Amino acid sequence: MTIKLSPAQQQIISHAAAHTGGKLIWFPDNIKGGARIKVIDSLSKRGLITPDETGWLVSEQGYRALGLPHQESIAPTAPDSVKEAQASQFQKPRSRDNSKQAQVIAMLKRPEGATIHQICQVTNWQSHTTRGFFAGALKKKFAFTITSEKAEKGERVYHIG
Repeated sequence: MTIKLSPAQQQIISHAAAHTGGKLIWFPDNIKGGARIKVIDSLSKRGLITPDETGWLVSEQGYRALGLPHQESIAPTAPDSVKEAQASQFQKPRSRDNSKQAQVIAMLKRPEGATIHQICQVTNWQSHTTRGFFAGALKKKFAFTITSEKAEKGERVYHIG
């Protein structure tokens, strides 16, 4: 029986088999967020990948689907930390409690508040995105009152009031 793979599934497990000893740490640029989770879920349900303590590995059935002999997993020699971080997000799906939105709200509720720069570092957003989030989501959607103060020769500090 031939196992049909989508082009994305083919790319993902082929890359893992060829470059990382079977460990899934790379995904095409056009597959992000929820799409990655769906691809991982689909591959897992079909038995093409299996979980281990550090992530996902191509299974024996996955190697057969590629027409390759099964190989023992070998850790990549020089893993890219960004790719490992992306792979780890699929092991523990984000909940609403640890979303970027929740992180920003928690930062703004702190007694010391937060600066745009601090929020940008935590969320990996640009400053205009952060200001837009304040105006759109926080003010309009959630009806929060955002106050700010600026110390002499300092950055503006924002608070949820």
